[in-house]
Amino acid sequence: MSCLYGKLEIDFEIKASASKFHEMFHKRPHHLSNASGDKVRGCELHESEWGKVGSIVSWNYFHEGKANVAKTVIETVDEEKNLIVFKTIEGDLMEHYKTFNFIVQATPKGKGSVVHWTLIYEKLHENIPHSYSMLEFAAAMSKDIDAYLMGGN
Repeated sequence: MSCLYGKLEIDFEIKASASKFHEMFHKRPHHLSNASGDKVRGCELHESEWGKVGSIVSWNYFHEGKANVAKTVIETVDEEKNLIVFKTIEGDLMEHYKTFNFIVQATPKGKGSVVHWTLIYEKLHENIPHSYSMLEFAAAMSKDIDAYLMGGN
């Protein structure tokens, strides 16, 4: 019997500070399309305020050759640890997953930081593959954000 639950993680170093990187997801997610426009087409605040727990954000993104949408709620923000958790509540991912959470944390290291992504999900059935491509998407987007931030943005 196959497991329906998945947890994927990746760590990598960036040149930007942990706090600046975290700020992009926490307080300026609407700027992600400027940093990674080939992946993130835009995002829109639906409820509450940018970066507040309980805020609902819609994302338009390009993944695996097609346009996608996701509606997420911010479940956790820890400014001291530069950590934010997004829980997917609607959108294309929900066609294959019962739950899908994105956790991103940036930790200072030397002159830059280490980004740690965790994807936690439950598949609707065992024939759905684990979401390695979404993990790769998150890492590639993060590297775009790093380049954007190092460019003075």
